[in-house]
Amino acid sequence: MSSSFWLQHQVSIAVFLAVLLLIVLSNLRALRPLGTYPAPPRMPRVSMLLPVRDEAETVVSCLRSLLAQDYPDFEVLVLDDGSTDGTGDRLAELQAQNRRLQVLPGQPLPEGWLGKHWACQQLAQKASGDLLLFTDADTRHGPGMLRAAVAALLAEEADLMTAFVQQEVISWGERLTVPVVFWCFFSVLPIGLAHRLRLPGLSLTNGQFMLFRRAAYEAIGGHEAVRANPVDDIALGRRVKEAGLRWRLVDALEFVRCRMYRSFGQALEGFGKNLFAAFDFRLLEYLFVWLWMMWIVWEPLVVLMLKATAMSPPKPMLWPATLAVAETLALWLIVLSRLRFPRVLAFLYPLSVSLLLGVALRSLAWTVAGRAAWKGRPLPRQRVRLV
Repeated sequence: MSSSFWLQHQVSIAVFLAVLLLIVLSNLRALRPLGTYPAPPRMPRVSMLLPVRDEAETVVSCLRSLLAQDYPDFEVLVLDDGSTDGTGDRLAELQAQNRRLQVLPGQPLPEGWLGKHWACQQLAQKASGDLLLFTDADTRHGPGMLRAAVAALLAEEADLMTAFVQQEVISWGERLTVPVVFWCFFSVLPIGLAHRLRLPGLSLTNGQFMLFRRAAYEAIGGHEAVRANPVDDIALGRRVKEAGLRWRLVDALEFVRCRMYRSFGQALEGFGKNLFAAFDFRLLEYLFVWLWMMWIVWEPLVVLMLKATAMSPPKPMLWPATLAVAETLALWLIVLSRLRFPRVLAFLYPLSVSLLLGVALRSLAWTVAGRAAWKGRPLPRQRVRLV
């Protein structure tokens, strides 16, 4: 191919990255933090709902943080979904210490349901609140979280409010996988536009924090409507928009912390379950996005590396490649800083993206082979779509 083609290709990469930069900069303004909304005019009853399965290591600290909320009218319901690691004993001890806590035994899993979805459905059926907050056992919540969240939901007139929460990354397996996923979300989703348009695909819902109006949750069919979808959070957010209801994304970094995975192995299993499902099992779209992402990361770097050797590329290609690398570093530094990840990880972005590509391909292979599993349970085989 001619050098003019490759020059145009380098320029197109730089332009694409400039668009992502504009999205990120707009998101800095559009993503409003909890705690910046006026005090709620009323305090509706809130049910905080926690499905657990083998969470002995984290469930107590999570529940203590939920029970310590400085909100006048709430309940905490937790459902033990067949734990075998001592989770049940810890729940019984905590329940004896706090009357606000209700521990529910899980009912047998019906055919066609995923375990967590069935647990959430049972919790919602038992809840008495006007608002339903679904969260995960690996989260911890500051005492002002619930008051700030209700204030935001009422001010935004939202039917579903979800949030970015502070992700804790300790091991290198976490540091090289978790930030790149949230980098993708923050760089690609224009939050302000997503708030204004009702397009279901223009949304991102985080299952670590989903605050529903009960009426909205029931109107979209609850978890029963997404009972076999591995990414129930994303699917629920899309259903909210499809129903013409108000979906909102906020910043809960100051109030909620989460350590999603504690090793590379856990990240591999978790993202392996979610990545292909987030694309609704559309093969060509999935492959295009991940390969394009690799291309825009590595091609400018290869051009600059060739410049550093005797195999110098044509000089006109150097300026767009240099610009693209600078743009990519700026993107990573801005997003990691905004979401409170270690900024030094920005300089490892080629490794992070390459590693996550491997995880994405594994997610595809295991889904096609019917080998995907979560928490010791096999996931149902999914129908893969070409487009």
